[in-house]
Amino acid sequence: MISAILLSLPLVSLLPVVSAHGWLGSVTVGTQTFVGNVPNASPTGTVIRQIDDVDPVKGASNAFLNCGQNAQLASDVAEANPGDTVAFTWVNGDDGPWVHNAGPMQTYMTSCGSQSCSSFDSSTASWFKIQEQGRITPGGDWAMSLMNTGAPANVTIPSNIAPGNYIIRHELIALQIAQTEGGAEFYPACVQLKVGGTGTGTPSEDELVQLPGAYSDTDPGILVDVYSNPDAAYVFPGPAVAAFVAGNSTATSSSASSATTSSSAVASSSSASSASCKKRRDVVRPRTLSRVMKNLVPQ
Repeated sequence: MISAILLSLPLVSLLPVVSAHGWLGSVTVGTQTFVGNVPNASPTGTVIRQIDDVDPVKGASNAFLNCGQNAQLASDVAEANPGDTVAFTWVNGDDGPWVHNAGPMQTYMTSCGSQSCSSFDSSTASWFKIQEQGRITPGGDWAMSLMNTGAPANVTIPSNIAPGNYIIRHELIALQIAQTEGGAEFYPACVQLKVGGTGTGTPSEDELVQLPGAYSDTDPGILVDVYSNPDAAYVFPGPAVAAFVAGNSTATSSSASSATTSSSAVASSSSASSASCKKRRDVVRPRTLSRVMKNLVPQ
């Protein structure tokens, strides 16, 4: 009976479920912008590994925690330099601005070794953290919330990193229902790079982690009520930022120049996001339903 009622509802009534999730719509590396493939659509050339569903990854041991839902190799590689800004523009399931506003953003990198990252299997990669972003101010809004206006999240490639082939992985952890175990929502995305320069910075062996493997569903930053005690210090899951990265980037904010965070970068102005959105307006976007709705709506 319930299924019959749901099936009788207009599809438009189901759209908020889709919009609440999302994907990495575009990335700007230095001065070059690359548009991501729509989840589960026919792929085109890009540097962003394509996922097949806008739903979050659930569970800290989920294999898709690596690069996203069934992430596929991307065909292209972005040229980058130490110190370049990488601007990640996340969108919701309707290609509008990101909607979640509570939870951290973290960025990792892994070396693809001597091979191009376009053919690198990241499932057994060793990752090191280069950035973590929490609240803008103690007890205040999260840096993630700045993306609700369409602004990108800016991350700086370490200025002393050794040249080579790398994947840079940006991760959003939405905590709005993280009060119960398994409630945290993970949104990882992977971008393929080739970094130049003459740096020598590399992580130490004890700073490398597996993904999945670095988190537990009961970690204090994953099983947490961020609303009952907003003044409590947030404990970032995973390793600390690699020691060689320290001091390589600065915090910026579109909403408050004096804002402080426990991170190395904050989402900034929406100009880069606006430019990338214009490039995507003519792209046909198939509707991607959440897994719950797929069980209710005929395909």
